[in-house]
Amino acid sequence: MAVASPTAARPNPWWVGVVCGMASYIDAATIVATGIALVIYQHTIGVTPEQIGVLSGVLTLGIAAGAVFGGRLGDLFGRRRVFLATMVIVIAGIALLVFGDSFPLLLTGVVLAGLGTGADLPVSLSTISEAATERNRGAIIGLSNFLWVVGILGTVVISSIAGGWGRLGGQLLFGQVGVIAILVFFARLTIPESPSWIVARDERRRGVTTIRADRASWRDLLRAPYAAPFLALLVFYTLANVGANTGGQFGTYLAVNVAGIPVELNSALGLLTFPIGLVCGIWFMRIVDGPRRMAYYVAGAVFLLLGYLAPAIFGFSLPTIVAMNVCLGIGGAFAFEGIMKVWTQESFPTLLRTTAQGTIIAVARVVAALLAFVTPSLIAVSPQGLYGVLSALVAVGLLVAWFAFRRQQGSQFEQEARTDPLATVPVRAETGA
Repeated sequence: MAVASPTAARPNPWWVGVVCGMASYIDAATIVATGIALVIYQHTIGVTPEQIGVLSGVLTLGIAAGAVFGGRLGDLFGRRRVFLATMVIVIAGIALLVFGDSFPLLLTGVVLAGLGTGADLPVSLSTISEAATERNRGAIIGLSNFLWVVGILGTVVISSIAGGWGRLGGQLLFGQVGVIAILVFFARLTIPESPSWIVARDERRRGVTTIRADRASWRDLLRAPYAAPFLALLVFYTLANVGANTGGQFGTYLAVNVAGIPVELNSALGLLTFPIGLVCGIWFMRIVDGPRRMAYYVAGAVFLLLGYLAPAIFGFSLPTIVAMNVCLGIGGAFAFEGIMKVWTQESFPTLLRTTAQGTIIAVARVVAALLAFVTPSLIAVSPQGLYGVLSALVAVGLLVAWFAFRRQQGSQFEQEARTDPLATVPVRAETGA
């Protein structure tokens, strides 16, 4: 029994990639803006250091919780309903962070911003992958990772201009995220529901036996053939993210307190090395859909590992921090979040795709948040020892991914197309929220 395939005019997949990929921009910009703006609020509206710690931790845990629930809701109720609702939640949270002048208001804002941002990531990535083709899927997903880097860069640039403007500077940092979220909400109104999801939902409702319709339970993620890629991606991303999150949250702390580098010089070094990540991100988009993907992954893994090993072996100094930033910029483009997103989209069927993505993101964020609580104590004991441990953890994650995907044959999209052929009777694409 075949189910009709939506053949209504579809939006340009690159348009979908930009509009939905802005989830990554908002994710990065929210995290970085929170880290900077709360310090500004400390001196303007009286936020205490303890409250800053609570707000930062709640944001990370909110993103994790949002990823789990948003991912599952995206598989159950559709991509479009969720990615419109998440933008409304983000806008409400950011508004509280812009105009709130007390800890309870800021806490509510952080909770909403975290939940909305986390829930948006898995459904937006699945929307992108399901709008693309085998020839451009990896590249368009890679665009979302490029936008993640742009989100960091844009926020850092704003902070370098408005960081000394008092409370207004913090409001501008959060405000730019809110303005982007409003624009993204209206742009997403032009994107219909994912045709792949509509077909899978209708097959399931009618009792049609297909991979799309039958593989929709949490338990399926722990059964063959999905358990192996799911667990591999969980280990890979969680361990690699531990290193990235440590550098992101404590990089300035290490530079100032261990290497003796002034804050402004360390910020300048970061801005100077950003173009490396951007250029490599663009190159990743060019090669990810081709046969050299794994070769680039291996090269990226080597650079990524060298980045963590540099301070672990030679200590923290200006040369080792520069070397670390350069290596991580190159390695991260080919062997971290971008390739994780591509592998996740390719490895799971339609009604499990956002569930798997959300769970992987959530576990990685929770583990990183827990480690962050004790990282200052570990730095006090031995900064080099900490980065030695991080190097070992990252190496394990990179090896697990290599073993799991080095012989990958095709994607889940190709398998569904071969084994679950669709009828050609057109149905109307859904656009209602």
